[in-house]
Amino acid sequence: MKEATARRLIDREFNLSYATTPPALNDVIEGSWFSRADLTQGALSLEEGIANTLGVKRGDRLTWSIAGTNVSAPVTNIRRLAWDSMRVNFFVIATPALLADLPAAYITSFYLPPGNDEWVGRLVQAFPNFTVIDTGMILRQVLHMVDQIVAVVQFLFLFTLAAGLLVLYAALLSTRDERLQESALMRALGASRRQVASASRVEFVLLGALAGWLGALLAYGTGWLIAGRVFEIPYAGDLWIWLAGPLIGIACALWNARAAVRLAISSTPTAALREAS
Repeated sequence: MKEATARRLIDREFNLSYATTPPALNDVIEGSWFSRADLTQGALSLEEGIANTLGVKRGDRLTWSIAGTNVSAPVTNIRRLAWDSMRVNFFVIATPALLADLPAAYITSFYLPPGNDEWVGRLVQAFPNFTVIDTGMILRQVLHMVDQIVAVVQFLFLFTLAAGLLVLYAALLSTRDERLQESALMRALGASRRQVASASRVEFVLLGALAGWLGALLAYGTGWLIAGRVFEIPYAGDLWIWLAGPLIGIACALWNARAAVRLAISSTPTAALREAS
């Protein structure tokens, strides 16, 4: 996989730039920025990621074919870039003298207030060799895609949480007879109806809180897995999930507890034990 990526990088057209000082948000992590000797003799600065992909180290010599002219220079430093800064970044930066006599294209950026879209049309009409890229429109499309991804992750979170609560409900139904027998034994041993009801409510609250917490944990893990492994984006789960999960679980458990408590205290212990057996 790494070899295929390196081959694509070597075979494609490459954008080079030149500079005498390090660009903003470019940190030199190996070597040092261009010295006076480098500016005179020619040198290259490589971005960390592409250097690792191509297996290039500081001191290696690279040759570029630019408009039929071969340009060769050593790599004197490796840089780490902030790609999320929305600044213009380049994988390779050369010393100015190295590219002085070669054809070049210039790039810049400017802010255009909303409602002045026709100004871009007049600019391109006046200067046909200009290529204008509307980064605002690109960002809106990216944000729309991110919103869709967030909606998918949230749906999976709610689905996972609902599945956990459904499992809780099924578990409560499956243990109905055992709880009825326990309540009958407590009443046969002298416990009052109020004590039996309180004990049942406490049990349901603990079960609901535990089920809600486990559902929240499973939902958080599912969201992290899908966001990080499938969409490869950072996942920052909301803190309210750890509060909402147990509260919803307790609410569902208490809703089921009403019928269970009513059944446990409405019948006599003899009848309850006979039904459970």
